[in-house]
Amino acid sequence: MLVLEIIVVLAAIFLGARMGGIGIGYAGGLGVLVLCLGFGLEPGSIPIDVILIIMSVIAAIAAMQVAGGLDYMVKIAEDILRKNPKQITYLAPTVTYFMTLLAGTGHTAYSTLPVIAEVAKEQGIRPSRPLSIAVVASQIAITASPISAAVVFFSGILEPLGVGYIQLLAIVIPTTYVACMITAFFSNFMGKELKDDPVYQERLSKGLVKLRGETKVEIKKGAKLSVAIFCVTILSVVTYATLISKKVGVIVDPSLPRNEAIMVFMLACATIISLFCKVDTSKVISASTFKSGMSACICVLGVAWLGTTFVGAHINEIKGFASDLLNQYPWMLAVTLFFASMLLYSQGATTKALMPAALALGVDPTTAIASFAAVSALFVLPTYPTLLAAVEMDDTGSTRIGNLVFNHPFMIPGVIAIALSVIFGFMFAGVII
Repeated sequence: MLVLEIIVVLAAIFLGARMGGIGIGYAGGLGVLVLCLGFGLEPGSIPIDVILIIMSVIAAIAAMQVAGGLDYMVKIAEDILRKNPKQITYLAPTVTYFMTLLAGTGHTAYSTLPVIAEVAKEQGIRPSRPLSIAVVASQIAITASPISAAVVFFSGILEPLGVGYIQLLAIVIPTTYVACMITAFFSNFMGKELKDDPVYQERLSKGLVKLRGETKVEIKKGAKLSVAIFCVTILSVVTYATLISKKVGVIVDPSLPRNEAIMVFMLACATIISLFCKVDTSKVISASTFKSGMSACICVLGVAWLGTTFVGAHINEIKGFASDLLNQYPWMLAVTLFFASMLLYSQGATTKALMPAALALGVDPTTAIASFAAVSALFVLPTYPTLLAAVEMDDTGSTRIGNLVFNHPFMIPGVIAIALSVIFGFMFAGVII
């Protein structure tokens, strides 16, 4: 029966990956249905907090987008990239990393990818180099964002073990960013030079490669204010979470717990942006960030529920098999998270499905934190939206998916960045905790 249940789980994930987008969430729900009615399993815990945090954060981001805030942020990013075009391979991941860090979602990368591709082309730099590491950085930064669902949930299960929210951020932010920057150095040597790429030469001869120049975007009146309000809100979230933490203990027995605080802070942020920046709230649900965020909620609901249903039903067997292995080889947790996130397509869903089980097995918090970045292996299968967007936006053909599916330009940078993040994580966690 166990083998059949594993087949159901893998089949649901495979079906969802084939459907693409929100389909992974749909198929996850189908998998739960089969496991419960077909095999008699008890449904696992629904990742309600993760979903509500995503919804709240996306509500604020979508309001900021309608107010013109995202356009303003993209304009700043474009100015940075164009002022230092020769450093595009380092600046591109820096921009996408910090936009994700700020917004709590990697979908903000969509708006900067065309700028990265254009600046690279103008400099004769192979666009796949900055685009690949930029996409990877936008994914890994989720595990460092103070308001991402993955970080908030992970921090919540670490606190009873004596690891505070600020301690977690103090480890994951520097380790993931430094790892991305070192990976950017290696990215400079990946693939042929653009002028020597036969695919580029062929597309160039056919007139398929165009230089569009600097993007002309009209910045709305309330754009700067919306970004300022959003940034102040994030600072407020981090400050409040610090004050109520047991390590600091300034606010003892808070009436508003951290998870709920993030939700209401973000909804309040959306309210203030809507009022002061004169946002037409009817347009919020049509914003691209709102659509992608709500799609992410369905994906997390389906795949995380599928994971908790299966793991919860076999937690004793998993403990017996995995506890000794993980105690002897702690790095195996990172490997497990890597392959799980490759299939689950969500940092939040992977964290929710596997991290509680890992800690229940007796995995040391230091090992769990060090391995955390491995939940970002969304680049392995070349079907993730930001990855596909990068391929689509590079008209030179340098950012292309090979015939073997896995031989695409995101694979090597992604593996290097995650491996370095885990290595640095063990180093930093051992000192800070």
